[in-house]
Amino acid sequence: MADLGVRLQLFIGPTIPVPAPYPVVDALDSLEVTNRDHQRDGFQMTFSLGKDSLLDYGLLSSGLLDPPGRVIVMVLINALPQVLIDGMITNHQVQPRNQAGQSRLAITGEDISLQMDLEEKSATYPNQPDFGIVTQIVASYGLLPDVTTTTKVPVETEQIPTQQDTDLRYVQKLARNNGFVFFVEPTDIPMINRAYWGPDHRQGMAQTPLNTNMGSATNVERIDFTFDALGPVQPDVEILDPTTGISISIPIPSGFRPSLVSKPIKPLRKTIARDTAGLSLADAQLKMLELLTQSSDSVDARGELDALQYGRALRARQLVTVRGAGQSYDGSYYVKQVTHNIRRGEYRQTFGLTREGQGALSLKVGQ
Repeated sequence: MADLGVRLQLFIGPTIPVPAPYPVVDALDSLEVTNRDHQRDGFQMTFSLGKDSLLDYGLLSSGLLDPPGRVIVMVLINALPQVLIDGMITNHQVQPRNQAGQSRLAITGEDISLQMDLEEKSATYPNQPDFGIVTQIVASYGLLPDVTTTTKVPVETEQIPTQQDTDLRYVQKLARNNGFVFFVEPTDIPMINRAYWGPDHRQGMAQTPLNTNMGSATNVERIDFTFDALGPVQPDVEILDPTTGISISIPIPSGFRPSLVSKPIKPLRKTIARDTAGLSLADAQLKMLELLTQSSDSVDARGELDALQYGRALRARQLVTVRGAGQSYDGSYYVKQVTHNIRRGEYRQTFGLTREGQGALSLKVGQ
């Protein structure tokens, strides 16, 4: 297939973004989008700033780039469309300069989940399970719910779920209480965003492999690995049996995360969960999942690639296979973060990967 290169499509608007007018796209100097696994995504755009009159700069007077405008960034690599971010402008910085052509306008923003964090609310949800509350909240923002079902339903006479925070913080709190994660990410259809609330499972089909030291098949310009034995933590959660008063230790659940390695690293550090003695068995198990989700992995990788050579946009919150790094560091990784750096004639990505140990699960890596 012919190499169709990279195209950038930029959509901007107060509420419903439309294709950016030519003067805006032509003035764009650089664009940076950062996708993170459990945090909000962000973007920054830098524009050349020129005065259309003696009174003001054209990009400013148009108001098109004023907060809280909505921005969608989409790239097409070899005609494959991928939305990098759907977000809101939060601020802009004007950098006027004495030299002609050196003035700049820097636009910064965050992903569309920011809408959920703008207003504190007081609300109650009697007789509703956590997943039902989350589904109701995210759907009210026009997000596509991808919510894992929970079985616990509080009885109104015993407990009423109460919100005293923004919708985003409350949904994140409910996620932590269930040992889950929450994030919002764009689909490849503009303006359709998925709200994921569920286990940090690290499953699914791996992305195009990252190849290093493989001759003509190499598509990574740099990748470095770090093995930190102090990263993983083993939590200790205990409860008291209300009948016997005997302390019961909660075991680490099997299959918490499918293993990505043949040699997982045993944690050197241990922590004790406080104030868990009075929890029920079910709540203590959820507490264990919460602590395990927060524990760090032992192996990290950081690197850089040329997107055109790689053939697509690497995505955070998914798996990717590394090949050519040797038996200890080949194999599957979870993508924690990707930063997309785009300027005229160049599209580069820096990335951060993680996993719980060394060694690939198969000798035929990425086959």
